[in-house]
Amino acid sequence: MPAFARKILLAVQAVIALTSLLGGGALIVGATAGENLFVQGLRADYLEGSPFTSYLVPGILLAVVVGGIHLTAFLMLKRRSHGSVFASAVAGFALLIWIFVQMVFIPFTVLQAIYFAAGLAEIGLVLLMLGLFTDDEAPEA
Repeated sequence: MPAFARKILLAVQAVIALTSLLGGGALIVGATAGENLFVQGLRADYLEGSPFTSYLVPGILLAVVVGGIHLTAFLMLKRRSHGSVFASAVAGFALLIWIFVQMVFIPFTVLQAIYFAAGLAEIGLVLLMLGLFTDDEAPEA
């Protein structure tokens, strides 16, 4: 397992876990307080056509699903637990799915592109950690 890929993946997972937990928490607090106290630019009309009437459920999903999966993958990778690479792949795909679904309901923002790129980076780093891009066992030509 390349050490540089592991370190970069840990950093990406930490940032995504932290921002997902904080962002989800802000959506939850904003929804329960009756106004968006912490998140600027989120309008109620973004929820039109979605299954949600407030940002409460999206906030819970963001914190628990995206943030929770990334936190779990981070902790597993940090401890070098068995299955940590699989958990990291799941976290990367969870982020990509989150962004795909989000873009169905919310107009495109640069932040979506950044997080999509982060999800792709996670998948790429997992592939590096699995040794997919090494020439160690290249077939003879």
